[in-house]
Amino acid sequence: MRYLGIDYGAKRVGMALSDEGGKVAFPHSVLKNDASLLKDVARIVEEQKVELVVIGESKDLEGKENRIARSAARFKKELEAALGKKVEYEPEFWSSMQAERWQGKTDKLDASAAAIILQSFLDKHNSKTR
Repeated sequence: MRYLGIDYGAKRVGMALSDEGGKVAFPHSVLKNDASLLKDVARIVEEQKVELVVIGESKDLEGKENRIARSAARFKKELEAALGKKVEYEPEFWSSMQAERWQGKTDKLDASAAAIILQSFLDKHNSKTR
C-alpha cells in the first residue's frame, strides 16, 4: 500500500511518498500553494497509485490551532472531495525545523518535512499491525 504525506504551508506544500509496502517515507516534491495545488496533488495520487493520504496536523505547543491550521483543514476537506477518499491527520511539530537541521536549507526542505510527517504515521500504523 502506497501512502502520500503532505506538509501543508502557506506558500509551499511538501510531498512525500512511501515505498510500495508502506514502511519507509521518501521526500518527493515541493508544490506551490496556488490555484493548481489540488489538481497537482490529485495527479500525484493517481500516477503513484496512492491509497491513503496523510497531512500534517499543525498545532501550537498548547494543542491549539496555529496560524496555518484552518487553511490546512480547508485543504484537507477539498482534497477528500476531489479524491473521493479520506485524508488522515498526523500530528506534527517542527517538522520543517527538524528537516533543516538534518539537511540544511534546500529547495527540498518541505518535501523532507513531509517525509518526517509520513514516517511518523507509518511507524505508528505499522506498530499496530504487527
